[in-house]
Amino acid sequence: MNKRSKSKEHHDKHAAYDFDAERDPKDRLKKKEYEKELEKLQVELVKAQEWVKHQGTRLVILFEGRDGAGKGSTIKRISERLNPRGCRIVALSKPSDTEQTQWYFQRYVAHLPSAGEIVLMDRSWYNRAGVERVMGFCTDEQYHEFLRSAPEFERMLIRSGIHLVKYWFSVSYEEQGRRFEKRLKQRDKRWKFSPMDIEARKHWFDYSKARDAMMAATDIPEAPWYVVSSDDKRRAHLNCISHLLSVGDYQEVPQKKIKLPERDEKETYVNNLRGERRFIPEPY
Repeated sequence: MNKRSKSKEHHDKHAAYDFDAERDPKDRLKKKEYEKELEKLQVELVKAQEWVKHQGTRLVILFEGRDGAGKGSTIKRISERLNPRGCRIVALSKPSDTEQTQWYFQRYVAHLPSAGEIVLMDRSWYNRAGVERVMGFCTDEQYHEFLRSAPEFERMLIRSGIHLVKYWFSVSYEEQGRRFEKRLKQRDKRWKFSPMDIEARKHWFDYSKARDAMMAATDIPEAPWYVVSSDDKRRAHLNCISHLLSVGDYQEVPQKKIKLPERDEKETYVNNLRGERRFIPEPY
């Protein structure tokens, strides 16, 4: 059996018992097509944000998944053309000693949106059902209480008028490994890699079981889970944005015509900026 056949056999065996089986790397979207479609979708995102502001909507979008699954890059593609005054990214660090004594959901409540605002959560209260459960950072009692409380908490948010969308980014073991190797080799991405990532790799199937239990308990009609296949990041970006635009009705807000005024030439002015101020060097 040659190397390629062995690889295919491993893939088929892996696919038989793990949902996150590797997708065919040959089926990756080409950059030119990706950029063309992304530009169209980002224009629609701008229209949707204007509608959110116009209607006073409160929108929360959760991005969950394994490390290296593409959550951060998708959030970046969603937010990069939006008005930052109406779109916030929330990526919380581990809870402080004080926060650990609070009601579990308390520190997340502080980051919920006000009218006309979109909040993108790079990980969320579901940390308890994932990393905290697998790595033993919470007790069994705390974990089971979370699974009971999370659906009620989310129903409460929805009854208050908040729109909640939940995404799980699914990446294969092989693709995650490639992304981790890339992070280790690139200085500008090394900060993304943590000792926890190494531990998570060892507990791959524990995380799979934790995910399954989490979804079984929290995939509710009012706030269902949507799974994004993310081995191909470009496709994941486009598919996620396209789906996000489809889950809520929005209309294009009429834009006022703006005519730029002419400069007032009544008073003369001599520009003394260069002579009086420090300009930075221009090596480029």
